[in-house]
Amino acid sequence: MARPTPLSGFPEWLPAERAVETHVLDVLRRTFELHGFAGIETRAVEPVEELLRKGETSKEVYAVGRLHDEDGGASSEKRLGLHFDLTVPLARYVLEHAGKLVFPFKRYQIQKVWRGERPQEGRFREFTQADVDVVGSETLPFHYEVELPLVMAEALSALPVPPVRIAVNNRKIAEGFYTGIGLSDVEGALRAIDKLAKIGPDAVAELLVKDAGATPEQARQALELAAISGRDASVAERVRALGVTTPLLEEGLAELVALVEAAEDRVPGTVVADLSIARGLDYYTGSVYETTLVGHEDLGSICSGGRYDSLASDGSRTYPGVGLSIGVSRLVARILGAGLAAASRAVPTAVLVAVGSEEERRRSEDVAAALRARGIPTDVAPTAAKFGKQIRHADRLGIPYVWFPGAEGDEVKDIRSGDQAPADPASWTPPAEDLLPTVQRT
Repeated sequence: MARPTPLSGFPEWLPAERAVETHVLDVLRRTFELHGFAGIETRAVEPVEELLRKGETSKEVYAVGRLHDEDGGASSEKRLGLHFDLTVPLARYVLEHAGKLVFPFKRYQIQKVWRGERPQEGRFREFTQADVDVVGSETLPFHYEVELPLVMAEALSALPVPPVRIAVNNRKIAEGFYTGIGLSDVEGALRAIDKLAKIGPDAVAELLVKDAGATPEQARQALELAAISGRDASVAERVRALGVTTPLLEEGLAELVALVEAAEDRVPGTVVADLSIARGLDYYTGSVYETTLVGHEDLGSICSGGRYDSLASDGSRTYPGVGLSIGVSRLVARILGAGLAAASRAVPTAVLVAVGSEEERRRSEDVAAALRARGIPTDVAPTAAKFGKQIRHADRLGIPYVWFPGAEGDEVKDIRSGDQAPADPASWTPPAEDLLPTVQRT
């Protein structure tokens, strides 16, 4: 068989890299569960028509079907596609199981997703996402819009990454302000503002006039609003100083100030109100969040989300939600590519039991079984080579200890220091820091 050609956009980590990814996933899972979120997993496929409802183009959805489909794929209702995010599956899951769920429903979900876009740094065709959401039935209290970014800030602070900046905005502010200045195409204005960091204020002003129907004066006012940022109530004061007042604007300002002040108290310096954040505001209805790594802003947002007033609806009942999603593969790729962290070893094994001869392998396997029974990850040497070669095998894998069974008693060697001492498999335990692989910042 010829050497296979890698498929771009489908990352495969080596064992030591996978250990870093596993650490990230474990931290996220543990943090979410500490805050009362229950884990779920949904199927990988959804009906294509459901996937396309969120605005994804058909070019980005991977269709799924048998090579020899009996109906030739003629029935569009039966067409399935791989989910490109975890929000569409969540909406379907809530509708399907609403009678068995307790609301507010706090859920986290960590799964693979697939998106048929052009691969580039930080963007993959197959990647892992970690979502955390709270879904209500008919109503959902605002305090969950405050809780979600604080949970995410706690999770990210426990990862081997630089500090994060969570930028927050509120759809009500933009909509209320634009209405107040007589600008009716809110979505068009938001799409233009979303390009501010890429093309600058002059070009955005032109887009506001050309695509959103703004006058030059309205474009100037919209850019003044987008320039405001801060971590306290001064944000609202600066918005009001622009001379625009509407009930919806005031509601959005009150919510934004409550969020940033709570965050400044809990996680100082992490959350900032940034009224230029516009991505997603056309389908979010309240708070919206975008997260970047300080010093790695070129990577773009690693975690985003917001409030939906209608995550799902069955016609008689509406389920509002608020959530955040982390691009785990995107984050791990930067951790590995920038050398931000590394695993202490490539394998979980803490002890390699040496084999004196193949006739004595059973004895080595008995030692390994005794250590495993006490929760110590243990492997047995693959061959009865010279002990020096077996030690080198352990060293290549990063295994810290080699165990030598002996007729007059066993001994264990720390191959890093060279220290060797008598040991009993019924009682010996490695130091806590050596029991399992660890991931450390580099």
